[in-house]
Formats: sequence, C-alpha cells, structure tokens
Amino acid sequence: MNLVTIATNFNLAEAGLICSRLEANGFHPFMGNENASSWLGGTMSTATLLRIEVPESEAVEAAEFLAASAE
Repeated sequence: MNLVTIATNFNLAEAGLICSRLEANGFHPFMGNENASSWLGGTMSTATLLRIEVPESEAVEAAEFLAASAE
C-alpha cells in the first residue's frame, strides 16, 4: 500500500487532531515522524515535521475533506 502525504504539521497535538478527524470520517491516516518528534523534544526542524498520510486511494478525497473543513 502506497501512502501519500496530505498535510504536515510541527505540533503533535494538532497533527493528532487531524488524524482523529480523518479517522472519524472513514479515512485511514498514518502519522509519519511521530517518534522523531518525541525523541528530539519537539524542537522545530524538518526532522520533526509530522506527515499526515493516507493510502493513495484515499488521498484526493481526504485532502478535499481537510480543505473544506478549513474554510
């Protein structure tokens, strides 16, 4: 299964909220770099950039869902 990044965030709580909203709407998100963020103490860098990813088959619809809910 190929995963596609549909959002990024530096804040672990916000990224978790995005994943929860996606899950509640039937998507299957994965948070990439979640452990790196904890290991590095949450410092802001590209190493701690959290990636919210979904299966490729859900990417377009999930990105549209996030964009619509941001308006």
